[in-house]
Amino acid sequence: MRKVPTPTPLNHALALGSSRKGAGEWWAERLSAIALIPLTIWFAASVIALTGSDHAAFVAWLKTPFATICMILLLIALFHHTALGLQVIIEDYVHSGAKFAAIIATRLGCFALAVAGIVATLRIPFAG
Repeated sequence: MRKVPTPTPLNHALALGSSRKGAGEWWAERLSAIALIPLTIWFAASVIALTGSDHAAFVAWLKTPFATICMILLLIALFHHTALGLQVIIEDYVHSGAKFAAIIATRLGCFALAVAGIVATLRIPFAG
């Protein structure tokens, strides 16, 4: 039988405590970071390839299903990763009653920005 470490400050600092929280968010942050690698490379390469193009060429590029889907995936992964990272910062550095409100405001702000980006992206291929 495995012995559970005593919850002391040293064990907590060494991650030997029994907090049992945060592992899901840690994995979500790592997975979103991994998803962002190819999406960011795709986006940067696309922007570089479109350098010097006019507005019509950019709109034609974003109207392609592949570009639209990749842009939406980039926005979702980016703002999800941002929300998780900002939540960790708030949890680590805000020690007042404003912590909960700050986390909620951060999540709502990231959600609103993601929705705005997705709507703006979808307006291009579906505009008349």
